[in-house]
Amino acid sequence: MQLWRMRADGSAQEQMTFHTQINSWFPHVSPDGEHGVYIAYYVGDLKPDEHLPDKNVELRLMPAAGGHSRLLTRLFGGQGSINVNSWSPDRRRFAFVQYSKPFSIFIVWD
Repeated sequence: MQLWRMRADGSAQEQMTFHTQINSWFPHVSPDGEHGVYIAYYVGDLKPDEHLPDKNVELRLMPAAGGHSRLLTRLFGGQGSINVNSWSPDRRRFAFVQYSKPFSIFIVWD
């Protein structure tokens, strides 16, 4: 599972991630269009058609134009950690959910 982008008409399809140890999933573009945050599952933890909860995952940040991503945090989460685009309007913060038993905790990264 890798991230791709394309124009609205479906042309200019371009692969953006080339990871071998993680599966890239569910990118969220910042309000200024400059960056994207995505969730990454570890290879072997799920099949390509699955999007599971209760997994050790990473949140990664990359330029929206493409290039290398960087690790923001490792967490216990998965499905539900970044279900909606949660950037603050000024692009300085991003909200996500880290699972904790018996309940989930809402965390804001700055």
